[in-house]
Amino acid sequence: MNRLFLAVILITFAIVLPNIPHMLNKNKSGKKSVQREWILARLADKLPERSRIAGKPQIIKSKYGKVVAFNGSTDAIFLEEMPLTGLKQFTIEVIFQPQSGGSFEQRFLHCGETQGDRILLELRATESDWYFDAFIAVGDQKCTLIEPKLLHPLDKWYHVAYVIDNGKLETYVNGKKELEGTVALTPLKGGKTSVGVRQNEVSWFRGSIWKIRFTGKSLTPQDFMKF
Repeated sequence: MNRLFLAVILITFAIVLPNIPHMLNKNKSGKKSVQREWILARLADKLPERSRIAGKPQIIKSKYGKVVAFNGSTDAIFLEEMPLTGLKQFTIEVIFQPQSGGSFEQRFLHCGETQGDRILLELRATESDWYFDAFIAVGDQKCTLIEPKLLHPLDKWYHVAYVIDNGKLETYVNGKKELEGTVALTPLKGGKTSVGVRQNEVSWFRGSIWKIRFTGKSLTPQDFMKF
């Protein structure tokens, strides 16, 4: 009896264990979710094919290790890929440090087309503080989540998240929900990605970025990246 029981346990583990990562990486519909993570210093050091760097972003040391610093006027990274293509449910996360001395309007992540369907993570900066701005345009639908009263000090590290679940939109800073909205969502069909500026090279970001993560499902704060 003991040998039979042990055999059943071993067979069960042999079947279940290899599938645990797959099981954990499914969204609510049961489909496997897409996840893409960019540690920006590694990305800048070894760019994917057809990508390019504008200006001279600096790789500097931080409490996270190496990060990429953007000067707020000429530095950016342009990538031919767009990790959100075809998704109606996803989460974008960025761990970054907005720095003082930058322009009022700054775009630090732009996914999709330059003027068509697109998602932008932005900030607005005062002399000492900043506030989060997340924008989406799909078809004739647009939604901006922004509130100037939700201020955060510049020159500190933050985690921001933009969560989209079939048209329900939410923004978070350091795991705390800030704003929500809705849009009649159709999946983005393609495009490119720029980091540190809008794709048409306006509204440059001043500060440092450690990591960007795209997940093909709507995450809750307990599932966000640790920072």
